[in-house]
Amino acid sequence: MARTPVWKSIAIALTDDIAHGRYETGGKLPAEAQLSARFGVNRHTVRRALAEMAAQGLVHSRRGAGVFVAAKPTDYPIGKRVRFHQNLAREGRSPAKQILTLETRAAAAPEANALQLDPGSSVHVYDGLSLADGQPIALFQSIFPAERFPGILDALQDRRSVTSALQHFGVEDYTRIETRITAKLATATQALHLKIAEGSPILRTTGINADPEGRPVEFGRTWFAGDRVTLTVGGES
Repeated sequence: MARTPVWKSIAIALTDDIAHGRYETGGKLPAEAQLSARFGVNRHTVRRALAEMAAQGLVHSRRGAGVFVAAKPTDYPIGKRVRFHQNLAREGRSPAKQILTLETRAAAAPEANALQLDPGSSVHVYDGLSLADGQPIALFQSIFPAERFPGILDALQDRRSVTSALQHFGVEDYTRIETRITAKLATATQALHLKIAEGSPILRTTGINADPEGRPVEFGRTWFAGDRVTLTVGGES
């Protein structure tokens, strides 16, 4: 069984410390000598861990001053109402979305099943990148039944918001009726978009959103950068 490299274990431990508020955003991490003593390793191993965290945007160094926390992982609630902008704004982060592709195609079998469509039915697909304070935190794919929402891609292009686009088509509210969370390793293209190393841990969620009548309106997949987001499950978020 493959062992996790020591430097990666240190990076994970320090990231967890930041996530739990032991080191505040803007605060200074302990000196290399202190971290070496804490983890029982040499300074080179500590530097490798800190370099990985810096590459992922979690810390930054100031020459002659030390290493400081750049950002802590964002708490991201997964509940009945999953709203990207609201979730990040609640955490004091500035949300943004970048469109990667907008297309119409035939639904794959899992997509048709989730949206209660006949096999091969047309769906509109929105692939994008979610950012917090300008830092990429997740790749996402939202899939909508094309017959029910014929012009939703134009609405998404203009509004950059699934909630707003659905409201344009008369869906004033929708709730999450199913969510699945799976741990994965980032592929080369995912790593490029998320600005992480290939093979870094990511969390993939798949979910189905439905209107108040229980009809599915969206099937979504999201790939979160594992060190930048803490998924919290439950509640009315």
